[in-house]
Amino acid sequence: MLKAILFCLVFPFTQAAQNAAGWVDLFNGKTLDGWEVVGEGVWAVLQGGILVGQCDPQKRCQHQSWLYTKKEFSQFDLRLDYWIRLGGNSGVSIRDRSRARYAVEPEFDPHRTPSRIAYEINLDNGVGSPDNISGGIYLLAEARPGVQRRTDWNELEIECRANLIRVKLNGTVVATHPGLPDRSKTGPIGLQLHGSDDLVMFRNIRIREMAD
Repeated sequence: MLKAILFCLVFPFTQAAQNAAGWVDLFNGKTLDGWEVVGEGVWAVLQGGILVGQCDPQKRCQHQSWLYTKKEFSQFDLRLDYWIRLGGNSGVSIRDRSRARYAVEPEFDPHRTPSRIAYEINLDNGVGSPDNISGGIYLLAEARPGVQRRTDWNELEIECRANLIRVKLNGTVVATHPGLPDRSKTGPIGLQLHGSDDLVMFRNIRIREMAD
């Protein structure tokens, strides 16, 4: 009972402090307003403000599925919590102005997926190769291992600047990269459902934009 009372007292002040610091919700915890689905994945909002992505077993996803913000961003800090099943795979895309156009049918091209023409922050809960560790900038910067909680929620923070991408996982910096000169400096935020057997959940998705 005491914990519940303390939470009710502290939470409004914490929320107000975040708002004062320029943080705004990207996901309202109730609907997919402000987002668009790309591909065959089923994205839905559960009670408690949890966003879940999965595939319908009666209509298996052929390729990746993505959920993209309708708005595009330049320089920002992004925070979110994620959960993926053991052995699962997901990711967060930034600056992908194609909006995963080439990651799904009818224009699928494995050489033009978001990780290859923009940037994908990898989320992986298997025991794969070093370039698949959660928090890594896929194909560009491997992440520090051993930081992810494999059976619980994890907090991801992405600092995106004109010439810097820095990733924190559960408060620890795990990867950095200056970005590539031939890739866009702006674009939407994308959440990935990697394949038919994956299940991924997100919550508390917030962003703080910076002046260019």
